[in-house]
Amino acid sequence: MRQVNYTILENAPLTASVYRMALRGDTSPITAPGQFVNLRLDGLYLRRPISVCDVDGDMLTLIYKVVGKGTEQLSRMQPGEALDALSGLGNGYDLACAGDRPVLIGGGVGVPPLYYLAKKLIEAGRAVAVCLGFNTRDELFYENEFRALGCDARVATVDGSYGTKGFVTAILPDAPTHYFACGPEPMLKAVFRALDCPGQLSFEARMGCGFGACMGCTCETLTGYKRICKDGPVMRKEELLWNAQG
Repeated sequence: MRQVNYTILENAPLTASVYRMALRGDTSPITAPGQFVNLRLDGLYLRRPISVCDVDGDMLTLIYKVVGKGTEQLSRMQPGEALDALSGLGNGYDLACAGDRPVLIGGGVGVPPLYYLAKKLIEAGRAVAVCLGFNTRDELFYENEFRALGCDARVATVDGSYGTKGFVTAILPDAPTHYFACGPEPMLKAVFRALDCPGQLSFEARMGCGFGACMGCTCETLTGYKRICKDGPVMRKEELLWNAQG
């Protein structure tokens, strides 16, 4: 973890409520896909955690959804402004487990961290399938960006307005070697039950400090209590209590 001052290069909407922000600064603290940054915003006591979408040299890309006061304030920031961040937080995904045919599964704003993961897996010669789930066509983003990397990108929408009608579990490929998932907990549980192969799941949580000091985002696993911000946000399938619950 390192405190970094980034400069905003771009901050523009991808959908009515989802924004992409491009930043320039020190990206060396970010060592694995699935990590996040914790942003300080003027007038707000707690920092806001945002997952890393992409890293390219000294360029950092974040994608976030406007859901409250903090992200609404973030959406109004302009190119040229400075943004204070705690960078390189969380454990990230372990790419060594991927096998030859990994599948990446994202729901809504769980999609962004999968982009950097897909890029790294493609660079390593893996055949990557990406399954993206949204409520409606209007919420869709980054399908074309995944295709441009060389991924087999599939989309499901709950209302059927684009792609396959239904949940993201309706478009899962046959016999993946490993899965990487990020999204709301109901989606993660559905993926957990739908796939027999090993997997890694990234969890969302309200965070106080973002680096494990306050213990505010602790969750119970089969191997004891873990902090989502420090020991996670990525958890392995075999350590989840869902195993014991059947």
